[in-house]
Amino acid sequence: MPQPNTSQPGLSADSPSTRRAAHQLITAHTGVVITVYLGADADTPAGIAAGIALLGDTVEAYAHVIAAPRHIVLSVDGPGPGVTVARQVAATYGVPALYAPTNGGKLAAARLGAEHLLQDDSIQYIALVDQDGDHFANELLNLGRMAHHVASETGRSDVLVMGSRLSKARGLGMLRADGEELANRILLDALHYHAAVTATPLPLQYALPLESVPDFHAGYKLFSRAVAVEVFTGVPNLADCPPATYFRHAIEAVMVVESLAAGATLATVSRRTYDEQPMSIFAQINRAQLTADLIIWPCKRLAIPAPFVAQWLTNHLPCMPLTTLLPHGREELLNVARLVHAAFQLPPPADNLPRPRFI
Repeated sequence: MPQPNTSQPGLSADSPSTRRAAHQLITAHTGVVITVYLGADADTPAGIAAGIALLGDTVEAYAHVIAAPRHIVLSVDGPGPGVTVARQVAATYGVPALYAPTNGGKLAAARLGAEHLLQDDSIQYIALVDQDGDHFANELLNLGRMAHHVASETGRSDVLVMGSRLSKARGLGMLRADGEELANRILLDALHYHAAVTATPLPLQYALPLESVPDFHAGYKLFSRAVAVEVFTGVPNLADCPPATYFRHAIEAVMVVESLAAGATLATVSRRTYDEQPMSIFAQINRAQLTADLIIWPCKRLAIPAPFVAQWLTNHLPCMPLTTLLPHGREELLNVARLVHAAFQLPPPADNLPRPRFI
């Protein structure tokens, strides 16, 4: 059987030996943090049973990919029914579970789990996974292959691989999906601005395979060890924002910005998602404030001048499909803009969205 011509660019990066090496990195040298939180409304027999079933399915799936149970960590964000659920699932599958004494937010739980895994010198990558079963374990192998590919091509092992959703609206609903799209666009603007003023080019050659704007706010992420150390064990930079903005809302933006600050190369891998999420804590948060915080924290962290933030909102708001849902869609986005303007001490935005008259 003819062998591939590995002298051609790109072919050697996906040879059988390379695939085996990437597979080994995931199965033997990757730790998985599954953040766990259930609200007080889930503290019923039915709620506990549903939580155990869902978290159990997630852990079982990763147990088929990760060789050592100790490399799959449940990190529970504070007291409540999540503790009951995690204890039973941990006992069933023999994985460690950590319990934060207070509810600090998803990022606090992620930090707790990552700090635990980083004590193991065999860990070379850390994957962050939600409890809701929406981050499929089999696709972690693809994230690992991408990380290995980037390291092979660049000669640098520092990488953040993001699992890019094929559809945000299917998994989130249109209101949250358009909010995340707006936040993704402005984060990209902010990263380019920061790159220009710091004279540090922004490498995105591995991050834009299908879309011109990366899916920054997707929750499925894989960090190389050195990047994870900086992101999860460094001193939190709240950027003069309330703790909730950093630890509960702008979590994915924090991970992206701090990974880049640590010298990571960004990469994306397309992944599947549920047509409807079975459980989402974010759906219980004030949606306008959540979306606004996705914009506010990174722009403050990267020292973006307020007029630029205002102009980026003006640029992107008319492009959002949500503006065609009148009046609710437009009002949803205007509420986000009002919160962002207030955070940057800007005058309130106009109630009408400036836009071209014809398309």
